Amino acid sequence: MLRLSRLTDYAVVVLARMGEEATALQSAPGLATRTGLPEPTVAKVLKTLAQAGVVEGLRGARGGYRLAKPLPDIPLTEVIVAFDGPIALTACVDGGSGLCESEHLCPVRGRWDPVNTAIRDALEKISVAELAGHALAPAEADFRLAAE
Repeated sequence: MLRLSRLTDYAVVVLARMGEEATALQSAPGLATRTGLPEPTVAKVLKTLAQAGVVEGLRGARGGYRLAKPLPDIPLTEVIVAFDGPIALTACVDGGSGLCESEHLCPVRGRWDPVNTAIRDALEKISVAELAGHALAPAEADFRLAAE
């Protein structure tokens, strides 16, 4: 079974809540309250999302996190790759080697690449906003205007 990590799932939940106030600075404790997730988990998720460039972290007394771009512009693949690494069904990804003890005998070596590509392409077309059930809300429209 193809399964995403819990942190990836939590990241989508956190981003969905952040999308409700797209341009506002939001704190880990505030997001923890709004999502029902433990604060240390939310802090870990936000740190990883910031490292991936999905959110921006601002330090200081008035610091917090905000979306780096509007929720509809964040493909699900960005979140998955940030937490789970490359999207693939098998260990032999895009010509990688040394990941399987049978690779030198494998009759399907490299044949999974089109399958992996199809899955990545399908997930790339789904935005976090779609998962969250967001249309382009007024806050996201404000985000687009502020970014221009």
